[in-house]
Amino acid sequence: MEQLGLAGMPERLFSCTPSRLTTWLDCPRRYRMTYVDRPAPPKGPAWAHNTVGAAVHLALARWWDLPLPRRTGDAARALLHQVWQTDGFRNDVQADRHRALAGDMVARYAEELDPEDEPRGVERTVGFPTGRLAVSGRVDRVDERDGEVVVVDYKTGRAELTEDDARGSLALALYARACARTFRMPCTKVELHHLPTGRVLAWEHTEESLDRHVGRAEAIAAEASAAATTGDYPARPGSMCGWCDYVRQCPEGLAASGGPREPWAGLPQD
Repeated sequence: MEQLGLAGMPERLFSCTPSRLTTWLDCPRRYRMTYVDRPAPPKGPAWAHNTVGAAVHLALARWWDLPLPRRTGDAARALLHQVWQTDGFRNDVQADRHRALAGDMVARYAEELDPEDEPRGVERTVGFPTGRLAVSGRVDRVDERDGEVVVVDYKTGRAELTEDDARGSLALALYARACARTFRMPCTKVELHHLPTGRVLAWEHTEESLDRHVGRAEAIAAEASAAATTGDYPARPGSMCGWCDYVRQCPEGLAASGGPREPWAGLPQD
């Protein structure tokens, strides 16, 4: 909650997810439309690449619920097909093509997993407080290795990732601190598992680097809290505005982007 404390009383902690904080960094105007305006402005249509990502995440989460003998690549593909949706695709032909591609992708990934290596958590909600924040979020997977827990985040987008993406991710750093508190075990390693390429991008934080990320999160929260008082939520227009759910409600975003992208524009090229 973005509420100031009464005189002489401690301020209420700023409750947030990593996504909420990064939305502020991307664009305060989009932050306002997402988290402040009530009722929220209407969004544009669903994105097909988000439909793919949601199906992949759900299939992999349910894979770990299967009995051990059934944890196979083919089972992962079958789960993907079971949870598949068609939101955002140009037509049924495109949707069917990407269902097949996504099914193959999760099957390849699952074949590389050890079915007996049970994670400590799957789609697990974790959190931690600071003097200013109450951070919470849901982690795709939490592994336990050599007496520590490791944050695993699945990525399904077409963009290539690097080790710097893991190192610089505010979300992954906050998840690491949250997992350490939730599981009461050390947690400094974070991993991005890029399913389209099969690459794992990992980074080993120090307590000092995690502290820096937490400090950054507190600074972002302070800016967002101040905006709740001033009502100042400026747009940050740019070429990426075409991907915003609210670009139709934002004159600056429309001017900068030339209009919203097609709902299927984020898919790999057919």
